[in-house]
Amino acid sequence: MTTQSLTDTIQQRREQILSTFHHLHANPEISWQEVQTTVYLKERMEALGLRVTTFDDCTGLVAEWGQGKPVVGLRTDIDALWQIVDGEWRANHSCGHDAHMTLIVETIETLKASGFEPKGTLKILFQPAEEKGTGALKLIEKGVCDDIEYLYGVHLRPNEEMGSGFAAPAIYNGAAQFIEGKITGVAAHGARPHQGINAIEVASAIVNGLGSVHPNPTIPATVKMTKLHAGGESYNIIPDIAEFALDLRAQTNEQMDLLLSRTQQVIEGVAAMFGATIECKLGSRMVAAEVDTDASRLLGEAILDVLGEAGLKNGPITPGAEDFHFYAVERPQIKATMLALGCDLKPGLHHPHMHFEREALLTGVEILARAIVRTFDAA
Repeated sequence: MTTQSLTDTIQQRREQILSTFHHLHANPEISWQEVQTTVYLKERMEALGLRVTTFDDCTGLVAEWGQGKPVVGLRTDIDALWQIVDGEWRANHSCGHDAHMTLIVETIETLKASGFEPKGTLKILFQPAEEKGTGALKLIEKGVCDDIEYLYGVHLRPNEEMGSGFAAPAIYNGAAQFIEGKITGVAAHGARPHQGINAIEVASAIVNGLGSVHPNPTIPATVKMTKLHAGGESYNIIPDIAEFALDLRAQTNEQMDLLLSRTQQVIEGVAAMFGATIECKLGSRMVAAEVDTDASRLLGEAILDVLGEAGLKNGPITPGAEDFHFYAVERPQIKATMLALGCDLKPGLHHPHMHFEREALLTGVEILARAIVRTFDAA
């Protein structure tokens, strides 16, 4: 297989690549409900002769091509978001997971069509529930990545980071932690607030207290209340119950540990000050990126092959979280990195009408295909 044959194969398969994207875009399914998506991907992989493993207790699948070591992995997320689109709640691919699936499927198709044979095993992880932050941990729990040595992911980047014709060999995602809480105070007549403990005032004190949380200012970090429900139909009752949610973000895992500890101290202090009960439950947590230098170097060389020096960018630093990074944190032997693919993505990720330049799919397929070839040659 020559580099020119790879380029020619991608150009010849342009309509098929776009057709794969249009199918996946038109059939979104939310986290842990990606049933038909799993079926579609299974059929595509089996048609190529890959060995496929599905699971009885969850969606997603793993496909394998070749035998023995080294084991090189590709990972894509497969779930969509649930959001209002044109006034209607529905599943919607506004984070680019339809594009990510397309890139991985068509990378395998292109390598097959070009006559490539892995000098070891190529393992493809079609991972559910990235938007919940729990899909990667589920696959790790199943042991499907225990033998992987290199692992590549991909994510479209918003236009504010990079446009079409640019790519980076890493994405430095931050860590995220979600907290759900319930405040229990004491109900009272609105004319006699001294007899009650107002759950709204307790929540307000938490918000104010979070403003005093000051971790290392050289490392980006934020904590904010993102949900608050309290009170009922009667306006003359001091509310005794409130439910809230907090969103914590930090650029490093160490900063997140500190931010979480300080947040918990604020909540405990507020509860003591008002005499209220505040019950908190830690929700999903996503770790900050831990990028491997060897994997990012190989991916960077593939970007140079396709886009030249002018198209190679430094990896963007973003507060957005991504559960891909659990693979390297939980299995330190994995050399992992993500392709940041510029594609003129506007207005932004998670916007209900997010759109991007479709031709970037061809670029992404070629970069990933060349990265896989380079990795097997180097391993």
